[in-house]
Amino acid sequence: MSDAKAVADRLVKSKRLNALLTPSKELRSALTAQAAAARPTGVLYGMPVAVKDNICTLEFTTTCGSRILEGYRSPYEATAVTKLKAAGALIAGKTNCDEFAMGSSTEHSAYGRVVHPLDKTRVPGGSSGGSAALVGAGALPAALGSETGGSVRQPASFCGVVGIKPTYGRVSRYGLVAFGSSLDQIGVLGRSVHDAARVLSVISGRDPRDATCEDRDPLRLPTVPESLQGFVIGLPREYFPTELDPAVRRACDRAVRLLRDLGAAVREVSLPHTAYAVPTYYVIAPAEASSNLARYDGVRYGPRFDGHADLRGLYRATRGQGFGAEVRRRILVGTYVLSAGFYDAYYRRAQQMRALIAQDFRNVFDRGVDLLFTPTTPSPAFKAGEKLSDPIAMYMSDIFTVTANLAGVPAISLPIGRVKGLPIGGQLIGQAFLEDEMLEAAYALERVVPATDES
Repeated sequence: MSDAKAVADRLVKSKRLNALLTPSKELRSALTAQAAAARPTGVLYGMPVAVKDNICTLEFTTTCGSRILEGYRSPYEATAVTKLKAAGALIAGKTNCDEFAMGSSTEHSAYGRVVHPLDKTRVPGGSSGGSAALVGAGALPAALGSETGGSVRQPASFCGVVGIKPTYGRVSRYGLVAFGSSLDQIGVLGRSVHDAARVLSVISGRDPRDATCEDRDPLRLPTVPESLQGFVIGLPREYFPTELDPAVRRACDRAVRLLRDLGAAVREVSLPHTAYAVPTYYVIAPAEASSNLARYDGVRYGPRFDGHADLRGLYRATRGQGFGAEVRRRILVGTYVLSAGFYDAYYRRAQQMRALIAQDFRNVFDRGVDLLFTPTTPSPAFKAGEKLSDPIAMYMSDIFTVTANLAGVPAISLPIGRVKGLPIGGQLIGQAFLEDEMLEAAYALERVVPATDES
């Protein structure tokens, strides 16, 4: 019981971050009840894990950071949450996020923006900014987030923590509220590679309730390697443009030197279709979102704004007042690219480009490269409000992360330096369902990267 109280106290103290949506009294009650019922034999016994608010839980509301689901309680819980409980973990409340996971700064939540744990003037990244901020502040060892185009790795980089995106199909999506179904995944944020990997291993594995979940055993964690002798690591030239932030470049250069010192062979490679990744993503993801969010209409889900003469008026009022500006923008874009006359010009071409991006990765890996190393983001955390009026600039903060989602391959972000106190993340991208190799390299790199040095 005392452990549950300590967890609750730490989370309540982090209230200044606006990262946790669960009220303090409800949180304390739920943690106490879970601690009393937890199985001491579980591999995560007593470990508090917060859950992003677009992942269904029984104990807490699931609002997706939106007014249209305010107060909604799911009648079922996500498979990932069920597996955490079976392993003895404590579900430590729901974390704030960009509305329906649409955003790169957690400024698009209906419940206010999340504050960066190290600098209140900065954003924590998004859309899993609440999860990243709580882990970055030391309130929790790990938290669940979700990824559609980098929403675990990008905030992990900004907040100085580890963020893992598994292979598409490694972790069940059952209970994850859909945004872009062919891209969405549950990922993990942790204080260390080990913390994040332990949680990932627990939530991974087959699930008969999710047709997109592969029929594979749970991930087995590798041992920490003494060296990376025998590893071939590629540096995609497209991820190191001349305009890359100088501090990010210095941090990456040092990380590459450390990888070489660990025994890895490092060579330059090319992923030629990288330049088309962001426009490809921002056609496919909104198209899928426009379909998935059609159910929030005031009839099936969400509040009903009555007083209208016809069904069209009800829909317009409900969706217009229930959704925020960013969600409305993406629904409009998605509806447009799927409409008659524009489907071939936009959506079909985006799918064709997605196939070429995935082929780029296969080509590189088929030529003897085991992993890729890149920056996670083009810059450290930017200031709150800096990109709100320029959606394109906001979208470009995902330029190094969306490719892994489009290709369905695993990737991890881990801290590799700091500039003026702000963390910088480096990214390792692996081959499909070879998370163990990716984690080995991450373990090794994490061990030798200076913890607090300025880059």
